[in-house]
Amino acid sequence: MKTTLELKKRIIIGKYNMGKLDKATFLEGHAKNQLQNLEEGSVQTCVTSPPYWGLRDYSEEDQIGLEPTPEKYVANLVEVFSEVKRVLREDGTFWLNIGDSYATDGRKRRSHMGKGKNKGYSAWMDKSQAPGLKEKDLIGVPWRLAFALQKDGWYVRNHIIWKKTNPMPESVKDRFTTSHESIFLLSKNNQYKFNQIKEPHKTAPNYEGGETRGHTTKDGKKWAGQQDQRHGSNINYSEGGKNKRDVWEMSVASFQEAHFAVFPEQLPKNCIKAGSDEGDVVLDPFSGAATTGVAALKLGRKYVGVDLNSDYHDIAKKRIRENDEVPANHDFW
Repeated sequence: MKTTLELKKRIIIGKYNMGKLDKATFLEGHAKNQLQNLEEGSVQTCVTSPPYWGLRDYSEEDQIGLEPTPEKYVANLVEVFSEVKRVLREDGTFWLNIGDSYATDGRKRRSHMGKGKNKGYSAWMDKSQAPGLKEKDLIGVPWRLAFALQKDGWYVRNHIIWKKTNPMPESVKDRFTTSHESIFLLSKNNQYKFNQIKEPHKTAPNYEGGETRGHTTKDGKKWAGQQDQRHGSNINYSEGGKNKRDVWEMSVASFQEAHFAVFPEQLPKNCIKAGSDEGDVVLDPFSGAATTGVAALKLGRKYVGVDLNSDYHDIAKKRIRENDEVPANHDFW
């Protein structure tokens, strides 16, 4: 005989049957718990940026990011992303944006960010006291997490650099200013859906004595390469352009109603285009202001966003309405 809790869980799972899913669905609560309410194999791709370790205190119980050690932080995220793997289709992909940080002694002022119910604080913790870390150490969180996910069964397929055109200024005098973050492409299996994105070729240099793209050969055929006299080889150009490179140059975006910066809309658009088709379901277990959701809906996908904070869901729903992705009076699940 089923318990009340088991019956309730079955009802919730039925409610979020992906075949009946709303255009945009928001689930409030801890990501690991809420993901258990989604059907296995129901999501095509996941694009997310979890709270970074020791960066901000969102004043939420069970929040991720304030663990005492990077090892505990990584372990908690591996648990969440294990549920992501369960809900992904067999050919699904997972795109993870994660930043790094330095081991500090925690003496900086606890600064307030934002207004009203959307307030937050910079985290006030002594990272240098974590075992194995010394003050000033670069912690290496992105690759710690990537290797842990690899050990948990994920395929680590790409390490993409997000090169920020407007990085946060730093007053440090003994290292260079940080101006990038990592994006990892992971897959559930070794074969997965991937739509190659093409970029236009830059104008190739015309080396002295070499032939240039578009040259007609003696047999009357169009030659698609350029002779590189330095190496004696042809550089081939495909008609559709070159494969997108793994360094993405984009600015950090600001969002007035949230106290935090958000990644630019183009970032999740790249991931969603490559990892899904129109009508597919896109998931973000750390939805925040739902930049992933806005991008997904603009590309004709469905969206599921999970967040601990209902206030962020309110911001996200308003943002989606303002982007005309749903009617102004749309009632979200």
